[in-house]
Amino acid sequence: MIRSSIKGARAQRWREAVLQLGAWASLTLAVAALAAAWLAYRWLDPTPERRIVMVSGPDQGAYEEFARRYVPLLRAYGVELELRQTQGSAENLRLLRDPSSGVQVAFVQGGVDPRADAGNDALVSLGTVAHEPLWIFYREDRARRLGPGGLTRVAQLRGWRVEAGTTGSGTGPLLQQILQANGLELEELRLGRRPTVFGVVELIQGRADALVMVSAADAPLVQYLLRAPGVRLLGFEQADAYARRFAFLQALVLPRGVVDLARDEPARDLQLIATNASLVARSDLHPALVQLLVQAAKQAHGAAGWLHAAGDFPQATSAEWPLAPEAERLARSGPPWLQRHLPFWLANFVDRMWIVLLPLLAAMVPLSRLVPPLVAMRFRSRVYRWYANLRELEQALEKPDADLGRLQAELDRIDAQIARIGLPLAYTGELYELRGHVHMVRKRLLARAEPGDAAPANA
Repeated sequence: MIRSSIKGARAQRWREAVLQLGAWASLTLAVAALAAAWLAYRWLDPTPERRIVMVSGPDQGAYEEFARRYVPLLRAYGVELELRQTQGSAENLRLLRDPSSGVQVAFVQGGVDPRADAGNDALVSLGTVAHEPLWIFYREDRARRLGPGGLTRVAQLRGWRVEAGTTGSGTGPLLQQILQANGLELEELRLGRRPTVFGVVELIQGRADALVMVSAADAPLVQYLLRAPGVRLLGFEQADAYARRFAFLQALVLPRGVVDLARDEPARDLQLIATNASLVARSDLHPALVQLLVQAAKQAHGAAGWLHAAGDFPQATSAEWPLAPEAERLARSGPPWLQRHLPFWLANFVDRMWIVLLPLLAAMVPLSRLVPPLVAMRFRSRVYRWYANLRELEQALEKPDADLGRLQAELDRIDAQIARIGLPLAYTGELYELRGHVHMVRKRLLARAEPGDAAPANA
């Protein structure tokens, strides 16, 4: 019986050797897959930093208003948005192109940058987010000096005191193009370069005749001036002509009464010319952050406004910068399927790492099949390894000059060690079978003992 058990133990050792060989092969495959996953993780960078630096615009401008909307939207995903005020689009572009500034994304006015079409810029568009009309507000008392018709064309601004914002804003470059199209130069205006907030004060207090600004209708300063007494907005009766001559401009209508229905302001539809505001980012901005910004833009700019209907913005278009691949994909297919069922960061991780996760899963499948046999082998090895000791003890017992006292002590030691083996209930059968074989060896030892031999310890 013991010999058959020893044969079973030998067979078990062979099975263990085969299983160990398979385990080593699977382990090698798993280590290789994990190494590939680590390299891919470093290359694909699926978990970006959770901080974005955005530059907006001047105080109380549309860009500042827009930027504040993004803060809670991104914070909901654990991303902190650091906002920095600037003088406007020109400064925003300069900061975006300077890697040392740390700026990653900004609002930029269309038509402000002659380098945008060069094709070698390290910037991408995340889409257009708003119309930005060229607002020309003027004092009624100054316009009366022009005659009964008042101010109707840009060419009539010659010699006026005009506030046009600081040199870092996008108003100056656009105004210069509009003036040149009307046969004027900037030098023919008495131009003020104060920040827009101070320019509004100059206009209201009569120290300026007109104020020019490029901004979305959401800007608090725009809405204030549209209601300010003694101040009127110039309508562009030639709006379609401007749109034909400048590819970045379009003709819009400010509907009658949209500012104040009760007071019927404006008293008639006003033709406007407008460029578009774009959300522009550095091309090295992490794709996951691009996705977040594009999705946040839908909530920040999706409502109806004075110049557009609900859902008109954001638009996955850009006339000046290439559209970011992630923005284009979201516009074409919507949010990835995984994002509809998993938290954003987990979905992004799987989406970027699936090309590595699939081979890793393929490597883990055969390894998982080896786990139950390896576990069984581990538990059974605690039992079967003692059969070698019993075999040696039996062989020593068969010798004529066997030291029965020493063999008894060795058997007691083996029995005590076996008693301390801990096994799950599923494997206690092998343990009790081993103890039965120990008892059989003990009986043989007692039967061999003679009166002159040393008495067994527990005889």
